[in-house]
Amino acid sequence: MKDESKDKQSRLLNNAFKLFTKKGVKDTSIQEIVDGADVAKGTFYLYFKDKYEIRDVLIAQKSKKLFNNALKALKKSNVIGLPEQVIFIINHVIDALSKNTLLLKFISKNLSWGVYNETVNKIYEKEANTENGLRSLFIKGIEENNLNIPNPDVTLFMIIELVSSTCFNSILYKNPLPIDEFKPYLFSTIKKIIHDNSFV
Repeated sequence: MKDESKDKQSRLLNNAFKLFTKKGVKDTSIQEIVDGADVAKGTFYLYFKDKYEIRDVLIAQKSKKLFNNALKALKKSNVIGLPEQVIFIINHVIDALSKNTLLLKFISKNLSWGVYNETVNKIYEKEANTENGLRSLFIKGIEENNLNIPNPDVTLFMIIELVSSTCFNSILYKNPLPIDEFKPYLFSTIKKIIHDNSFV
């Protein structure tokens, strides 16, 4: 029964994502989402209160996947040191979004939801509490590098929000610079944020 329930939820999420990226959230109805997912309309409300909640879960899911893919790539690399590891992950995420502007537009400037969104954390509690996420890597890196960062969550949140807002404009509109030219400025600022928020 649990598998069937999870399957219905997955179908709703997958179809909603297709519709949202094709038509936009505003022009997508819940009826269209359930029709494409082949579930009853009442089933939708077992999982989501409205189409905006399913959108929020999707944004968080997709951004979380971007970070997880970057973390997998990091494990295969020889990158050491917390600032360098954070920059490796951010660079990986930026490159993925540069290749998929449809996903970038959907996530918009909400990249931090993959780490800090409470809606998705409640729905996917087991996944949210894994020890292999970006937050865990960040906190472990602080300990291993003997950095004294009083509030790691605030520091990490600031870094992700900076990346999210500036890269959105840089990738889509080349503003203030095309993304490859913008990266050195961004990475330098990330290093400064980590350094300035630590008291050795």
